Parts: sequence; C-alpha cells; structure tokens
Amino acid sequence: MRKQFIIVSIIVITGIFAISYFEPTALWAFVIVGPLFITGLYDILQKKHAIRRNFPLLGNLRYILEGIRPEISQYFIETNSSGVPFSRNSRSLVYQRAKSQLSTMPFGTQKDVYDVGYEWVNHSLSPTEVDPKSLRVVIGGPDCKQPYDASILNISAMSYGSLSKNAVQALNKGAQMGGFAHNTGEGGLTEYHLENGGDVIWQIGTGYFGARTHDGDFDPELFKEKSNHDNVKMIEIKLSQGAKPGHGGILPGEKVNAEIAKIRNVPIGKTVASPPGHTAFNTPLEMMSFIKQLRDLSGGKPIGIKLCIGKRREFIAICKAMVESGISPDYVDIDGSEGGTGAAPVEYSDRIGTPLVEALSFAHNTLVGYNLRDKVKVLCSGKIITAFDVIKNIAIGADVCYSARGMMMAIGCIQALRCNSNNCPTGVATQDPKLVKGLDVKDKAKRTAEYHDATMHGVAEMLGSMGLHSTNELRPWHRMRRTDFTEIKHYGEIYPALQPGDLLSQSVPKGWERAVVAASADTFSNIVGDDS
Repeated sequence: MRKQFIIVSIIVITGIFAISYFEPTALWAFVIVGPLFITGLYDILQKKHAIRRNFPLLGNLRYILEGIRPEISQYFIETNSSGVPFSRNSRSLVYQRAKSQLSTMPFGTQKDVYDVGYEWVNHSLSPTEVDPKSLRVVIGGPDCKQPYDASILNISAMSYGSLSKNAVQALNKGAQMGGFAHNTGEGGLTEYHLENGGDVIWQIGTGYFGARTHDGDFDPELFKEKSNHDNVKMIEIKLSQGAKPGHGGILPGEKVNAEIAKIRNVPIGKTVASPPGHTAFNTPLEMMSFIKQLRDLSGGKPIGIKLCIGKRREFIAICKAMVESGISPDYVDIDGSEGGTGAAPVEYSDRIGTPLVEALSFAHNTLVGYNLRDKVKVLCSGKIITAFDVIKNIAIGADVCYSARGMMMAIGCIQALRCNSNNCPTGVATQDPKLVKGLDVKDKAKRTAEYHDATMHGVAEMLGSMGLHSTNELRPWHRMRRTDFTEIKHYGEIYPALQPGDLLSQSVPKGWERAVVAASADTFSNIVGDDS
C-alpha cells in the first residue's frame, strides 16, 4: 500500500496544481489533502506501527475504531445481560434506584432459570413485614468500648486519589443522609471524608497512609490523633484485596497531585505502590498485638481486618492466634477475588485469590470451628449491588456487606473502564479538575442515599416474602442453586457447615486436617513443610 499511496498522492497533488492554473481556488483543496498527505507520509517513515507503515493513512482507522470500541460495544452490541463486569440490567437498576425512578421489570425475567448456576431463594406462604430501618448489626467484641451500630450495606473501600474529591464528598454526604458507613480505602483519612459528617471506617493499609512516618512505618501518635475523631467509627487493617491480593495498592503517578502527596506523604507525580505486606507485624500473634494497640490508641473502637482468602492455613493461623492470645478483631472483611479496583495487573484480577462464595463460606466456618464466631462479625465485599446480592451473601456467613462499584454507579459511573487512566468521563475516578467539576456533590449525595434506601427496602421485602423477620435468620439452606439441569441444592449441601469447636477437637473434620496441622499462631509459613 505504500507504493499505491505515493502514486495516488502524486496524481492528486499534480491534479490540484493543474486545475489551479485555470481555477486558483482549487488550491483550497490542500486544506484537506495537505494534512492527509502529511499523515500518510509520517506513517511511512515511522517504525513503531507496522500496520500504519504498510497501510499509510488507512491504517489509522484501526486505532480510531479500537479507541471507541468499548463505547460501541456498550451502547450497540451488548445485550441487557451480557455486559461485564456488570450487565446493563444491573447498571440500570442502580441508576433507577439512585434517581428514585421506576425500577420494576415488565413481562417477566430475562434470565434463563434452567441455566446451570442460576440461584434464588424460596418464598413462604406465611410472609412477614420487615422494617428496613431495623436492618442493622452491632459490631464490637468483648474488648470493644465503642461498638458501632452498622447498616447491613455500606460503602466499600475506595481511596481519595483513586476517586476524586467530589466523589468522596458525595459518597460521604450520602452515607450521612442514609445512616450507613463510608470506608476510606487505604489512601488515608482526608478532610473530604470528614467535612460532611458521614460515619467513617478508616482503613489502614500496608503503606500506613495518614498514619505513617517519613520512612513509611506506622506512626502510633499520628494514628491516635486521627482515630479519635468523632466521625471515625471503626478502623480496618487491610491485609489484601480481592482484585490484586499479595500485590499491594497502586495509584498511578498522574493522579498524585500536591494535595494527595501531602496526605500520603509521598512524592508528587510518582506512582505509589503500597508494599504487599505489613511492617508493623510479621506473625499472626504479632498481628493480634497490633490489633490491641490500635484498639487502645483509638479509645476502644472496633478494629477489623480485611483480606482476600488465599492459602487456607494462613487464615487458620490467624484464628489460632486469636485463641492463643485471647485477642481478636471485632470483625473480618472477606473480599472476593471478583472485587474491583482502579488499577491492577490483569493476571491478578483474573487469576489470583479465592472468589467470594468459597472464601466467605470458609472464613465463616473457620471462625465457627474455633468458637470465635460469636465474638467476630463477618463483613464481605465483591460485586454486591442488589438486594439479592446482600441476602445471598448473608445467608452463607456474612453479617454485613460492602458495595464499591454499586455506590460508584449511584454517583454517575457509567462503566467506561477508564479508572486507571485519569480520564474518567463522569468525574468519579479522576483527578482532572475539568472532569471532577462535572460531578455535583449535592445531587450525587442524594442519589447515594436513595440507592441505599431502595436496596434496603428490597432486602426487607425479600425477607418478608421468605417468612423471615431479619437477616439474622438467614442460613445457607435459604440460598438455592441449580447445579445441573435436573439437580438443585441449597448451600448447606454444597458447603457443609462446621459445628462450634470442631477445629479445637482432636478429631478435625474431613477436608480440614492438612490445613489445620500446617497452621501455627507463630508464623504464616507452613510448619510441616508441604505447602498447602
């Protein structure tokens, strides 16, 4: 095509000059032809893109079409149920509830109820009435002096820096209006989390942002000062997250402006990568001591840990440390590997970590097996946006749920998939002031509260239809799953439950022996050598 381009260019340019001899205005054609010729010539001379070099001018169409492919797919190609990570139906439900619009469905379900994997709950012929405002859980173990009365649905961890200041303000104001909590994410506790008066869960990650020394170590005095703020209701130690477990956090350099650099105590414009592991502790028992330290420094507020389940023995080791030390977190937050993030390596998002169903069932049973479940509440996160999502996860072990992307959609996220580029078109996941300005805090705060309120009404209505009075009555057998075309099982059959104290007995239940034997409160390593 290079030869053809050159020949055609010579013919066109020569033709224009020839015509201009009789009609000088023909030279205006170079306004169009000139840039096209220069572009084609540059395509031939450049060496980075073979397609453009072999197909000058025309080769650029590939990159133009590739650039708008996500929009074409979302608006013209995907069906109501085929979009990922969230389908159009799911996104529309959030938008409708956030705007207090009609969110009912005409003409019946669009799901294939005979498809393997389809899930549901069964209704009762003796329905009840449930007050949505009663759907709350008190978080705080025996050593907690300031228990927190939490909604069963809260805003999951998303840092300022990954989100814009307007997005953080809108979410926090919405939490204040709706009576639920807002997790700061590991990026630090900022004025945007505090100025609107919403309840805050301050997350402390491996970078200790907001409570770190200049060298990056944990600073007890700085933590004590901030954790005693009235708006801070709980503190959460982040061990790992579902979207990139074992990788730490990533904030692209283009998002690190002077303000964020000051908040996090990091260089301006440099990509910030939180280390994969903590420096404040190295063993499960040391983690328990750190939990006690944070609880004491914060005046007895609930302290939790967040993790994506990886090696089973490591979580078992944490539970053994709770038993041995007599110290336990007030809650554990189980983050499924399907959880979202602004920026993560593809392999980590797709192939590392345990999905929420298996992780939640395992964590709940482990706590039960060590007689810890009555002291430690379980929170969970991972693609939770509907009332059914809340119910199905509480049924298999959670007490409280987090939602991140659901809350993002409530304030305007359109799933443009540009979170890692600083070019979020809705002003949610960007630090570009021109884009941030488009997000109105007052309007989006109201939408956040409305979405939460409508979802809680949905949960209450579903519980009533099931003949239950609260989420405390949900059990694994309430959640049904089609495991084959002709076979249906409830989750109590799929994941057999442990009984209190089962893992403390001499005879450990089948399937648990190897991990229990390999776990120790003194180390996260395998004490028998054969890694599992």
